[in-house]
Amino acid sequence: MDISKILDKVLLAPKSTIPLYMQIATILTENINKGTLPASSKLPPERELAALLGVSRTTAINAYRRLEEQGLVSTRVGSGTYVAELTPPDQSVPAVPWSQLFTPTPNTQLSSILREIIASVSVTDSIPLAAGMPDPALYPVNDFNRLFSLQSAHTGGCDLGHIPTEGYLPLRHALAARLTTKGYGTSPENTMIVSGSQQGLYLITKVFLEPGDYVIVESPTYLGAIQVFSTANARLLSLPSSGRLPLDLLEDYLIRYRPKLFYIMPTFQNPNGRVMPLEERRRLLQLAAKHRLIIVEDDPYGELYYGEQPPLSLKALDPYGGVIALGTFSKMLFPGLRTGWVVAPETVINRFALEKQYIDLHSSNLSQRLLYDYLTADLLDDHLAFVRIEYKKRRDFVASALRRYCSPYLTFTLPAGGFYFWCTLSHGIFTRQLLHEAAKTGVSFVPGEAFYADAAGSQELRICFVTYPEDQLLEGIRRLGKALHTVANSVNTGIRAHPGVTPII
Repeated sequence: MDISKILDKVLLAPKSTIPLYMQIATILTENINKGTLPASSKLPPERELAALLGVSRTTAINAYRRLEEQGLVSTRVGSGTYVAELTPPDQSVPAVPWSQLFTPTPNTQLSSILREIIASVSVTDSIPLAAGMPDPALYPVNDFNRLFSLQSAHTGGCDLGHIPTEGYLPLRHALAARLTTKGYGTSPENTMIVSGSQQGLYLITKVFLEPGDYVIVESPTYLGAIQVFSTANARLLSLPSSGRLPLDLLEDYLIRYRPKLFYIMPTFQNPNGRVMPLEERRRLLQLAAKHRLIIVEDDPYGELYYGEQPPLSLKALDPYGGVIALGTFSKMLFPGLRTGWVVAPETVINRFALEKQYIDLHSSNLSQRLLYDYLTADLLDDHLAFVRIEYKKRRDFVASALRRYCSPYLTFTLPAGGFYFWCTLSHGIFTRQLLHEAAKTGVSFVPGEAFYADAAGSQELRICFVTYPEDQLLEGIRRLGKALHTVANSVNTGIRAHPGVTPII
C-alpha cells in the first residue's frame, strides 16, 4: 500500500492549540480504526514521515510513540514501524469489576427483602401473602381517570415545570387542612410532600444521624426502618412492643445512651398490629419532653381501622414540638402514586428540603395535582369507608381460615386495623422451615426475623390479608396449612429439617 497517498491529503494546523504530533497521531488512528491502514501495514520511517508532512523528525517520533502507547503500532528493531493487530470486537476483554467499586452493602441478614417482597407479587401461579399492598381491584381508578381527563383539558406548559421542593402548595394546604381535623394543628409551612413515606424516613436519617448514633426502635418493628437506620451505621436499641410499652427501660436508654431518635408506629403497628392506648401515649410524650427526645411517628395505617377509631396520634398530642410525623397515600389509595408527607417544625422541613433537592428536586407534580383534585372533591373519605368494610371482611375470613387449616401449630392476634396478621409458630416449628416448605406450594410470607434488629423472631411470621379476594386468600391459607402440617410431621418424626437459608419470596 502506498501510504504516501493517504498522507498527501493530510492538512495540519500549525497554529492550533493541539500539538502537531497529536494531530498526526489522531489522523493515523482514524485510518487504522477505519481499516484504511490495515494490520501489518508498514508505516514510513520517521524521517520520511517528517518530510511528507513538513514537520521535524522529533514530531514524527513523538507521533509514533503516541500510537505505540495506545497499542496501535509496534516497532520492530531494524525493520520499522507496523500497524498492530487490533483485538476483534467479539473477543473477550476484562469485565468492569463492578462489585469492587460499590460502597459496602448494608450488613443486615435480609437486606434485600423489600425488593424481593415486591417482586414476588408478579410471580405466576403463586400467592404471595407477603407484600403489604392494597388490592388493585379496589383502587379508585375510575375517579382518577375522570380527574386526569379534567385536569389534562386545562393543563398548560407552566403546570409541567418544576415546583417547590416542599411540594405542590395547593396540595400542602389541602393536606394540612385534613390533618388539622385529625388534631395535628399543622400548616402548609410544616408540611412537606415526599415520594412515599419511605423517602421521608430516608430524609430523617440523612439529616439527623451520623455513624454510631443511637436510635430506639420497637421490637419487632417495620423492616424498612431497620434497613435505613442500619445503612446509616446507626446503633439500634430495641424496645419490646408486644405488650405495654416499657417506659422504665426507655428512660434507662435515654439516660445511658442519649439516643437521637425514637422510631415508633403507635397505631396498627407493622408487623404486630398493636395500638398504643391513649394514656400510654401521653406518658410517652411526657417522658420524651423531659429528655428532649425526637420521636418519629410513622402512621401509614391509622385511617384503616375496622372497629373503633384509634386514639389521637402522637403528633396531635405533642406538648413539646418534638414529634416528626410520617404519612402516606400508598395504603389508603394505591402505592403507584408514590406520595407521602412529613409534618415537622418549619426549621426541620427547610432542612429536609435541602436534602431532598439532591435526590429528585421535588416529587411528581402530576401525582400531587391529581391528589389535590381528589382531596378537594371529597372522595377520600368515601373510598376509605368502602375499603374498611371490605378489608374487615377479609380479615375475619382469613382468621377463620387460619384456625381451620393451621391449628394447632399457629396462633395469631386479630388486628383491629392495618393489613397484617402477626403469627406465632409452636410445637418446635421454625419460620425458615415453614417458608422453605411453603415455597414448594407457591405461597410466601415475611419471616419474623426481618422485623427485629437482633436475632429474634425465628418462630414468628407476618401475613397480609388485603391484597387478594377471598378465594385466593383461602387457597393461600390452605397451601400454608399443608406446608405447616408437613413441617410439623417432619419435626415430630425426627426428620432433619432443611437447613436455614435466606429465602427468595
